[in-house]
Amino acid sequence: MRWNHRLRNAWMFVGSLLILSVGGNAPGQSHKMAYPRMAPLSQYLMPDRDAEIAMARSAAPEAISKDATILVLGPHGYMTAVEGKNGFVCVVERSWMSAFNATQFWNPKIRGPICFNPEAARSILPMDYKRTELVLAGKSKAEIMQSIKAAFYKKQLPMPEPGAMCYMMSKEGYLNDSVGHWFPHLMFYIIFELKPLR
Repeated sequence: MRWNHRLRNAWMFVGSLLILSVGGNAPGQSHKMAYPRMAPLSQYLMPDRDAEIAMARSAAPEAISKDATILVLGPHGYMTAVEGKNGFVCVVERSWMSAFNATQFWNPKIRGPICFNPEAARSILPMDYKRTELVLAGKSKAEIMQSIKAAFYKKQLPMPEPGAMCYMMSKEGYLNDSVGHWFPHLMFYIIFELKPLR
């Protein structure tokens, strides 16, 4: 399969997952930009580091999260708060991991606890790092989208690995103003090939 074909399909799939996960537009939600620009960074940070660690752990069953690496968001990006030993990585995502067309892309209240399995930690988590890096550099939503696309085309971001998945089991998260805490679920990342119609 050609790289560009795989890339287009992977990009479509990742975009679909982001719509379904943090901050997608719920049915009936206004398309008016409720959050047209980034709020001050302090509104996205959690002042209680222990509370952020606990929220990140709540994404997965304790049997997994107790031995997972835990990340917390600081003024310079995500940093490791707890070194894990099972390859899983738990983190609280912020609104900029939403779909680029989400009206709540800059909603500072969004907290999306998520725990990546080892395959997803290697191949999906880099997007969290990259988007956060761009946000903290003051980039606009359009600039972030272009940078992410360019990073995929330049192979600076990996394709989803086979078996990549994550837990979003927390009852503590806040996914957007329409759905609030949402419901516990799992997500699976795949690359699929679209065959042209004949």
